[in-house]
Parts: sequence; structure tokens; C-alpha cells
Amino acid sequence: MEERYNPHEIELRWQSIWDKNKSFKAFEDTSKEKYFLMEMFPYPSGRIHMGHVRNYTIGDVVARYKRMCGVNVIHPMGWDAFGMPAENAAIKNKSHPAKWTYENIDYMKKQLKRMGFSYDWDREIATCDPSYYKWEQLMFLKMLEKGLAYRKKSFVNWCDSCTTVLANEQVENGACWRCGEMVKQKELDGWFFKITDYAEELLEYTDKLPGWPDRVLTMQRNWIGKSIGAKLRFVLESDPQQFIEVFTTRPDTLFGATFMSLAPENPLAKELSRGTEQEKQVDLFIEEVLMEDRLLRGSETQEKKGVFTGAYCINPLTNSRMPVYVANFVLMEYGTGAVMAVPAHDSRDFAFAKKYDLPVIVVIQPHGEELDPATMEDAYVNPGIMVNSDKFNGMENEAAKTAIIDYLKKQGMGNFTINYRLRDWGISRQRYWGAPIPVVYCDKCGLVPVAEKDLPVVLPIDIEFPKSGISPLPDIEEFVQTTCPKCLGPARRDTDTMDTFVESSWYFARYTCPDSTDSPIDLKKAGYWMPVDQYIGGIEHAVLHLLYSRFFTKVMRDLGYLKTDEPFINLLTQGMVIKDGSKMSKSKGNVVDPNKLINEYGADTVRLFCLFAAPPERDLEWNANAVEGASRFLARIWRIVFEENERIKDAEVFAGGDLSSDAIKELHRKTHETIKRVTDDIDTRFHFNTAISAVMELVNLVNQVREKGVDEDAYPEVLKMAIETALKLLSPMVPHIAEELWRILGHDTFLLNEPWPVYDKGVLTREIMTIVLQVNGKLRSRIEVPVDLHNDELKKIALEDQHIKRFTNGLNVRKVIVVQGKLVNIVAN
Repeated sequence: MEERYNPHEIELRWQSIWDKNKSFKAFEDTSKEKYFLMEMFPYPSGRIHMGHVRNYTIGDVVARYKRMCGVNVIHPMGWDAFGMPAENAAIKNKSHPAKWTYENIDYMKKQLKRMGFSYDWDREIATCDPSYYKWEQLMFLKMLEKGLAYRKKSFVNWCDSCTTVLANEQVENGACWRCGEMVKQKELDGWFFKITDYAEELLEYTDKLPGWPDRVLTMQRNWIGKSIGAKLRFVLESDPQQFIEVFTTRPDTLFGATFMSLAPENPLAKELSRGTEQEKQVDLFIEEVLMEDRLLRGSETQEKKGVFTGAYCINPLTNSRMPVYVANFVLMEYGTGAVMAVPAHDSRDFAFAKKYDLPVIVVIQPHGEELDPATMEDAYVNPGIMVNSDKFNGMENEAAKTAIIDYLKKQGMGNFTINYRLRDWGISRQRYWGAPIPVVYCDKCGLVPVAEKDLPVVLPIDIEFPKSGISPLPDIEEFVQTTCPKCLGPARRDTDTMDTFVESSWYFARYTCPDSTDSPIDLKKAGYWMPVDQYIGGIEHAVLHLLYSRFFTKVMRDLGYLKTDEPFINLLTQGMVIKDGSKMSKSKGNVVDPNKLINEYGADTVRLFCLFAAPPERDLEWNANAVEGASRFLARIWRIVFEENERIKDAEVFAGGDLSSDAIKELHRKTHETIKRVTDDIDTRFHFNTAISAVMELVNLVNQVREKGVDEDAYPEVLKMAIETALKLLSPMVPHIAEELWRILGHDTFLLNEPWPVYDKGVLTREIMTIVLQVNGKLRSRIEVPVDLHNDELKKIALEDQHIKRFTNGLNVRKVIVVQGKLVNIVAN
């Protein structure tokens, strides 16, 4: 054994051994409990950063721990290789996306292997591989058959910088999720997945995921946005056969509706102004609003603007004429894109009415007060008594909601309904680097799905990729021109590609059967492994990837590919890595290169730092001194084994019996206490920082006992047990040094296959306990006493303590309170 700890030689050797022995290859075994653990796979758009290292280290600890607990673990890894992140990075680096992506995959894979992560690399997938997206295209066709995929013209979120459409979930604070440029509205034909068909189930199951963070579930509930209300019809004055349909949660205010507001994206906005004097004004207004930030449009602080369409509709209860406006604050994704405006009881409508001199009618009065529209400074939005509402006058407005809907239902003018904020998922992307959409367009047959036997529709790779980033696919004749599967005549391929989030919405299921050639999912293998027991990733994916994955799992279930309702039983959202007060990023120049750390300290030190610096759900603050401290701790363990190896290597591990030395008794007890603490911290809380702290305490006690020079026959046995227990407990966290020291201590087995240590409850029972002494609730001293000491004796000892005497000198002791096994509080004045 070398006296000096050399992490690089040790780590590379053990990584080679694990690789050669396929130590982490997973097989289905119905005789064992399974455990499917995975971290969110990375975009291969650059290099592994400290955020990746932390995320994957957390997962690796859990995987290795579960394996030592005798569980059948699957721990796969792959690459989210298609989409804007990889393509934009390739453009920036003046490279072809395919070349850039595969080069990065090779490099990043080496980085991950150098960290010693326990991945089953035989299950590796890359979503840009035709053998992967072939099955995605098949599922698209199945969804098309079921009506879950469809094409339509609509206003979409458009990013000029990325030259593509974005789903609603990919617009963050009005900006593109990837490049940060402000998003505008653009009318395009595109493909959609009907996620709204699953809105209620997606919402319902948020109450069936106790292993998910409440914050994530709340974000998904809010995004789905269920509202219970009514759909009402407002007949157009110009044509009683046509109507404007609105959704409202406030039918109690219908008698106060004085105008109609349409979203600029609503087709009626232009239709109603056609041929009128307002046509030009309406067109200009719509064009102007569609260039604005959608988030600001819906905010309370944004100026309320609009334009009259020239049309009127009829209030179904009052029969009064209501002018129809196009308004900037009405969003197409809410309800029907049309809002009955009740200025007396909605603040935005009130501001709009005041600006354009529109009527304000109060229909709900507060108790004991009478509102005057002429003097109101804002809308009244609280409960009250119905007024100016015909036969509903005098009712509490909450009761009137149901009564008015019942009345409208009988008249055929409305009905109870449920509305969702969630909108169908637009998956068309006008980019090159993505899975082609498997349909063709034939002049004779129209839109025709590609035959299943002709899948995959392969993305052409051997092309000159334009520096502009604009997709070259429409200009590649050999790709575009094809044969119609139906009539065998000429046809044109769809040149859009699928949103990258489609690939990541089902990859977890493919991990269970990456070599399946007959189906996207092997039902038997997926039936064994799915659902994922533990998923680990960032909170930033709460609505995007996690919601889409839940949707896709339900679709795959309904298509017969899976038998599970949800993809992930437990979810851990780890915090960010922070340096100089900000998240590590290239743009801020505060990135710490993991390779540099590994080269200086070794992978185990980097792993230990990531785990010890903060609990996984908290942000990790970069601290170079803490990295150095982690390195010193590993060197200390190495030195202990180096110095004690001769004494303990031939000793048996202590199996129980009488111990005479108090120091040895305490070391034995501390060993079992540490097993309990580390097991609890890893198994139930993922608090690796406190688990490591517990092992550090044990190691410190080992050093203290060594320095005392204990003379007892069982000393080598107890010492060996303490040292080997420390190695076992550290093995999931710092596997290389743990394996090496395990072999040095004379074992010929892999430590990673050793059973997790079990503590003895009997040993944990202490003969001596530490009692805190307080005076008037303030800590003044500590004493050690026998655990079976009577309270009366304990009170006497406490009052005789020299520190207590000093703080009670000259005071009258009124009461002595004993909290069993913890403290004594002396109340004095």
C-alpha cells in the first residue's frame, strides 16, 4: 500500500475494472425488488458542467446505495440530442449539427465515465439516432389515427432568433426559453398533440403523486388551470344565426355585461370588421398587438387598448346591444378568446370602459352600501347582493351563479362547463435538427400518413448546413419530393420537424428495451421496470418536460405500449450550483470546469464536495476551500488504513461480547449509531451532507481512540469494524477510494456488491447520557450522568454544578424542571 493517496491512478483503474466486469449491467429479475433510477439526460450541446456533476452524483449515490441494499437497480443514461440547444450550439461553433452533436456525445460520455457513475451503458440512447425516432414517428401515426395529432392554422409563438415556433410552455416571461429573445405571435399551419384530451386526468393525478415536490405539482395544476363556469352565446345583431361564444366563471354578472372583447388572434376579430369602415383600423391594431409581449398584454399594469369592430352582439338576458371590440388584454388561450365585459365588476373592463366611454352597470351591491357607477374609481369584485338583475334581484351573488346558468340552459343560451387554461401542444418546428414529421402532401389525396413499413423518415445528414440557421429541408429536393403511399403519385414531404420535447417525453420507457426492433416498447420488460422509481432533475422542467412526459405516458398506455398511468413515482428537483451570487453560466464568466477539478483532486473529491456542501434540494454555493476540505478528509481515511492495516487486516470484525474499555465501548456504539444515521439520511431524506457529517464524526472518533492507545483484546476487532463500516457507508459517495481500501484490507469482493451494514438497536442503548443544564432557559453547562439516574438525584447534581452555582448565586431557586434524557432547567429570580 502506498503511503500517499493517489486518486488518479486508483480511479482510472477501478473504472476500467467496473467497465470490464459490466458491474452495472441490469437484467430483469422477478425474484428481486426493482428500482428504476434516472437523472434527466443532458443536451449534448457542449461540455458537462458542475450542475450536471451534482445532479448525476446525487443519482449515483442512490443507485449504489439501493444496489447494496439488495435491490435490482437499473440506472441508464442517454442524450437529448435533437432540437434547438444542439442546433444553436452547432451554428455558433460553425459546425454541422450532426457532427457537433456526436462529437459532444463522445466527449461528454468520457467525462461521465471519469466521474465513476454507475450507468448501464448498454442501454445508452441518442434521440437523434433513426433507430430511436423511428418509433417516435410510429407513435405520431398512431396518435394521428386516434385523433390525438392534428394539423391546423393558428396564431403561434414565434422566435425570430431561433426561427421557429414555440409551445406555450416554452415561453418564459414573454421570452424564448432557449435564447431569451422576446416572442411574437405569427399565424402558421402546424401540428398539434391533443394534450387537452388528458387535462382532467393530468390534473386528477397530481393528487396521486405524494413523492413529488408540492411546488412542482402546484405549478402543473396552475398551468392546467381548471375553471368551472358557463359557456354563453351572444347572438350577432347583423346575423341572428351567428353568435359569439364566451366562457365565464361569473354568470352572476351577466346583467352588467355592456360590451364584448375579442382577442386579436380570434378569427372573428377580422371577420366582423370586413366591409366596414373599421376594417383598416382593426387590421392595423391586430398587427400592432401581435408584436407585443403576450405576458405584458395579460398583466394588470399594461395599458388597456382596443378598437371597435363595427359589429354588435345581443346580451342574452337584457337584450341590449353590446359593441364588439378587439382588446389587447384578451388572450386567445383563455376560454374562447372572447370575454363578456362587465366593467362594474372587473378591473380591466372598468379601465377599458372609462377609456372608451362605455356603460358601467352595477349588478352586485355590497351589504349595507350602494355603489354609484358615476363615482366608482374601480370595479367592485367582492360578494354581495344582486341588483339590476330582474328576477334574480335580492339573491346572494354566489347563489345567483347557479340560478342564472339554470335559466340560460332552459332558454338554450348557455350551460355549465369546465374550462382549462391548458392548450394543445404545438409540436411543429421550422428547424432542421429534429425528427421529421411522417406525413406527405399529395395534390390528389391531400394529407397522407407515411406507411409504417417506410419508417423511419430519415433526416438527411449529408447536406450543407446554412449559417443562418434557417432550415434547409424545404430546399432539399431529394428529401421533399416523394411518392404518395395511397395513389403512388408524386407527393411532398412535410418539412417541419418535431419539438425536441417529444423525444424526451418517452425516452425513459425506451431505456427498458433499447434494443427492441419490433415495437417502441417491449411490454414485458417495461412491465417489470416501469414506472421510474426515482427521477432527478431541475425545477425548470416542472411544466415543460415533466407535464409532457406525464401526457405521453398516458398516450402510450392507451396505445397499448405501457401499463402504467404515470412515468415517475418520486421526483427530486435539485438546486442550482451558485458562484459569486449567480448560477454558473458561460455568459457570466463564473463557470468552474469539472475536468480541472478532477485533474487536481480526483473524481471522489468532486463527488464528496457536491454532496457535502448542501442538501440536494438547496442551491449549492461554490467554495474552493470546501473542495480542499473534502480532499483532506479522503486523505485522512487513507492514512488511517495505511497506519492500521497491519493491526487489523487479520482481525475478525467484532461480533459482540463484553468490552471493558469505555473508549472501545463508545467506538462500538458510535459505529452502530453512524449506520443508523447514514441509512436514515440516504434512504428517507437524501440528506447526503448530514450522512457524510456522521461518517466524519466516526472517523474523528477512530482517530481519538487510536491516539489514546487502548489496551484491550477486542480493540483490533472493534477498530476494524469501525473502519470497514465507514468504507461501506462512504462507498456510494466516493466509490473509488472505498473499493481500493476494501481490497487493501484483504477482501477479494467488490465493495459495491457487499450488503449495506445493519445497526444493532441493543448497542445503541447508552449507559451514560449528556444532560444540558439551563438557568431560566439559557444554556449554562453540560454534565454526563448514568442513563438510569433518578430525577431527584439529577436535580441535586445539577444544582451542585459549579457553573450553575455561579449563575444562581444570590438568586432564589423557585423551580427545577427535568426534561427526561435531555435537560434540566433551573428557574430562579
